[in-house]
Amino acid sequence: MENVIIVRYGELALKSTGVRNWYEKILIKNISSMLDHRGIPYSKISREWGRIFIKSDDVRAAKAASDVFGVVSTSFAQVTDATIEAAGALCAELADGYISEGLSFAIRARRTGNHSFSSRDIGMKCGDAVWKMLESKGMTPSVDLTNPGREIFVEMRQSKSYVFTETVEGVGGLPLGTQGKMISLVSGGIDSPVATWLMMKRGIEVIPVYCNNTPFNDERAHNRTMDCLKTLQEWCPGHPFKFYEVPHGANLQDFIDSCSKNKTCLLCKRTMYRIALEIMKNEGASGIITGSSIGQVASQTTFNMYAELYGLCLPLYHPLIAMDKNEIIEIARKIGTYDISIRETGGCGAVPIHPEVKAAVDSMLVEEKKIAIEGLVEKSVKSARILRIKIE
Repeated sequence: MENVIIVRYGELALKSTGVRNWYEKILIKNISSMLDHRGIPYSKISREWGRIFIKSDDVRAAKAASDVFGVVSTSFAQVTDATIEAAGALCAELADGYISEGLSFAIRARRTGNHSFSSRDIGMKCGDAVWKMLESKGMTPSVDLTNPGREIFVEMRQSKSYVFTETVEGVGGLPLGTQGKMISLVSGGIDSPVATWLMMKRGIEVIPVYCNNTPFNDERAHNRTMDCLKTLQEWCPGHPFKFYEVPHGANLQDFIDSCSKNKTCLLCKRTMYRIALEIMKNEGASGIITGSSIGQVASQTTFNMYAELYGLCLPLYHPLIAMDKNEIIEIARKIGTYDISIRETGGCGAVPIHPEVKAAVDSMLVEEKKIAIEGLVEKSVKSARILRIKIE
């Protein structure tokens, strides 16, 4: 019996034929990379209109493919001929041992292609085959189309039928690599890894930038960030991160020595934006991703976020902007970064006792005149280390 994994996608189907073909090819490449990374054997990945098929006898392939951005759902299915008789026989075979005494069942059928019968006909005939098999085992069959104890799915296409009992929910979104590159300002906290993952889900290939605040942070902050990035890399093994680590501690010291103490965090964020912009230009990227969420910390009040950007021209993306903390935490748990992000690091020693929460819109221009901001940014970018994230 031939086994395959059915891969379903959503938004790709809305694209024009040329774009859809391009997206599907990238999606297949990303699925292949995920299967290879997880050591799951497969012999072929093919596509038909609206579906991608992975030829594999390993049930783990369904879960692996469901973790690829752009995939809506997957199913491990058995394959037979595109006839009602063949589909019914396979349904009966799968039902043997799957449906026990006292459990109701339902057949969920759909049809694609030119056939002399309807989806309803498939459901009825396959249901009859299952019913007869159960009776032959001395059981009392029961059909419940509303709330069945067991479901068997039949997807009949032009030349083959696919029968399965389970659907694995996928992450959805768009295939990674279809929407260009962006810089992602990352730390080991809860928010920025989630923001990065959400933009990856929308097809963005990210270039992480970490501003290292040593000596105002210790090695724990650096290690936490690296571990978050390793976890994010697991979601896209076919797209290795090019990771920038930028020394930022000297910049913070300059702010503390020369500027208003309560504006240190705003100057920090503004300088990080300037650094990210220069790296974005060098990398040919098209945007900067942040983990900002309105009102979550002092630097993220609407007043401060305006002041941080005043006079700058930046293509900024804030995927978390309207989320509350619980929503962000829920995603962090899902993607595997939460337990890493809550590890103790001692915090940032440059944070003032009373940070500004309602900065005047032009106040940063006044503060930046006290320091050689362009020189600080240039030195930081030139001193950046470019690293690669290694995953097992």
